[in-house]
Amino acid sequence: MKVTMRTGQLATAITAIALMAGCANMNQMGTGGKTAVGAGAGAAVGAGLGALIGDSSEAAAIGAGIGAVAGGIAGYNWSKVKNDVEQSGASNLGVDVTEMPDGTLRVNIPSNVSFDTGKYQLKPALLPVLDSVARALVQHPELRAKSIGYTDSTGSASVNQTLSVNRATAVTNYLAQKGVPASNLTAEGRGPSNPVGDNATAEGRAMNRRVELYLYAVQK
Repeated sequence: MKVTMRTGQLATAITAIALMAGCANMNQMGTGGKTAVGAGAGAAVGAGLGALIGDSSEAAAIGAGIGAVAGGIAGYNWSKVKNDVEQSGASNLGVDVTEMPDGTLRVNIPSNVSFDTGKYQLKPALLPVLDSVARALVQHPELRAKSIGYTDSTGSASVNQTLSVNRATAVTNYLAQKGVPASNLTAEGRGPSNPVGDNATAEGRAMNRRVELYLYAVQK
């Protein structure tokens, strides 16, 4: 009975979310490359399904992004920004630029180009990528950015938490130095939470040591 009820709830939520997204698409307004949608329709996908699925691995994946932001997330045409970041050499460095289901643009920065082990000083190879992100944020003041730092599971929880915060802050500090208003930037450290690799292997730990930079447009 419990499984049946959860399945029914999930189906209901998916239907409701699809309807919201559909309504949002019917009311699109393409102004200056931006498409306004109904209050956080994209964010509702992650929030709604994440809440229903509970503590499963799917929920962890869905909830691993920036989470709710004040005013909701507006839809945005990321094609130019994404292309500019990719042209900065991101792909050659293994920096992945992905449009997320919640309406954000994620710039996933792996450890091999971001920081040395146990450090939070930015590596020079990453700077052209961050320069392109900064240009986008300056040229499009309606955009915001949230930097989220992660570590692997080695070491103490307190050390990892502090390190993840310092890494996330190093990214936002650099963007601010390039002219992005500090009020448009936030940083958060999540330590070893939300791993994307197996912490039992060196390769997996390297994947988990990362900074995820999310760009988004707030709902007006």
